[in-house]
Amino acid sequence: MQRIAQSSNDIRAEAQGLIQRGTETGDPEVVARATRIDALASGIHVSLSGVEDKTPAWMTMLTYGAIAVVAVALVIVLWQTGLGTAIRVAIGWIPRRKVVAAELAVDMLDTARPEGEREMVAVMRAQDPLFDAAFRKSKIQRKA
Repeated sequence: MQRIAQSSNDIRAEAQGLIQRGTETGDPEVVARATRIDALASGIHVSLSGVEDKTPAWMTMLTYGAIAVVAVALVIVLWQTGLGTAIRVAIGWIPRRKVVAAELAVDMLDTARPEGEREMVAVMRAQDPLFDAAFRKSKIQRKA
């Protein structure tokens, strides 16, 4: 808005110069046109009072999109570095399957309980498909 106001002021100053020059030379057409330019530039100042700075909708959307991308990237970095797991443990958000496996491991180590290694291996295989695939592969290699 300041640039518009400054440009309008510059136009008015040039128009005043033309009016003065037209008066000195006796050219009524120059005076009339310069007076019109001055009036139009003055109208810019009047209209400028109703103008407000606004961020375009596309810029707002672009800003929110960038914030979302940064948030997703932050989550990915936290998860891949292992800090995500540390945060989950710190706030006590441990998946139910992991809790069941841990309870079975504690029971397995307790000599007064009947749970054994077979139950622990069964739970581990049920929880993790990759572990199950590796277990099957190892079992086949041992038989051969």
